[in-house]
Amino acid sequence: MRLAWIELRRFRNHEHTHLDPLLGGLTVVVAPNGEGKTNLLEGLFVLYALGSPRASANSALVQDGHDAAYARGEFETAHGKVLVEVEIPVKGASRVKVNRSPVRRKRDLRRQVRAVMFGPFDLPIVIGDPSKRRTFLDEAVTALWPLKETAFTTYDRALRQRNRLLKEWDRPGVPAGIEAWDEELVLAGTALVQARYEAIERLAPHAAAEFEHLAGDELVVRYRPNVWDASDLEGAFRARIAERRGDELARRASLVGPHRDDLTLEVRDLGARSAGSHGETWATALCLRIGLASAVTEELGEPPVLLVDDPFSALDPARRDRLLTHLAARDGQVFVSVADEADVPAEPGAVWDVQAGVVTPRATAIGPRGVG
Repeated sequence: MRLAWIELRRFRNHEHTHLDPLLGGLTVVVAPNGEGKTNLLEGLFVLYALGSPRASANSALVQDGHDAAYARGEFETAHGKVLVEVEIPVKGASRVKVNRSPVRRKRDLRRQVRAVMFGPFDLPIVIGDPSKRRTFLDEAVTALWPLKETAFTTYDRALRQRNRLLKEWDRPGVPAGIEAWDEELVLAGTALVQARYEAIERLAPHAAAEFEHLAGDELVVRYRPNVWDASDLEGAFRARIAERRGDELARRASLVGPHRDDLTLEVRDLGARSAGSHGETWATALCLRIGLASAVTEELGEPPVLLVDDPFSALDPARRDRLLTHLAARDGQVFVSVADEADVPAEPGAVWDVQAGVVTPRATAIGPRGVG
């Protein structure tokens, strides 16, 4: 799978960036901080994610003084070409077309194309609170099996309704109707736990292999569900709810289920969150994303587009060189942004320079093929 071309209009500091064609293999995006290299990779990722890993609101993606930004591009996949067009308004939901037809559900796009992106915004997966790791768990499920996205929404709906019932109950005894919401939570939660478990089973060996290659140490990635029983997960879920009934009534909130899951990350038998150096923390987050890309390749039969933003800032020169060599050797299309010319490998597939949102492909590397 690869992106054949990309066009961004009024996207962050990219007034109009049109690159055509895009090569396979490794493309290095070079610019000092603040010039728009990360914005460019973010724009590429929007064509898959329909949102940004760096911003919670569309307004951050749209240039000041404009009502909307636009991202367009065409993926070439094993099953044919997929044209993606995204209109990103300052207010309201983005409008998306796939092969000229409107789509309303993200999974309708994600079942056709895949992309994985790493950036400094991924550090909270390792050092942040458990909610950041749960988000990563669900991103892994979505990347591997887009149709399982419904597991999140079904569970969230059941959890909200059950929490509302508990919060509003102010009398002695058990809220009327709680048993029905118990069962909804169990069924939806079981599906979600099973999806997360399988995702980590697929991802963990790849992430560990990446970390071994990069850092020379063992990385253990282990799913830590709030409820687990391999032989009877539903039964264990029901039993745990019954056990915590009194606590839930006292605290007026649901205390059992995958909304309390976590992910264990260990380097050299130590928790990466508390005992890892900054470099190890960085390497852990990076290897989780690259490991996810490898798991997607294994599941899909073709590699996703891999976007790696500023990966070298916390790596020593030896690890930087190992990572560069490894990324250049990967199958599929890889985009890496760097701030230092010294981080450009000797023989990349392509090099783009970015200045104030204008992208200039280096003719010596790739020939003239794009304008900013």
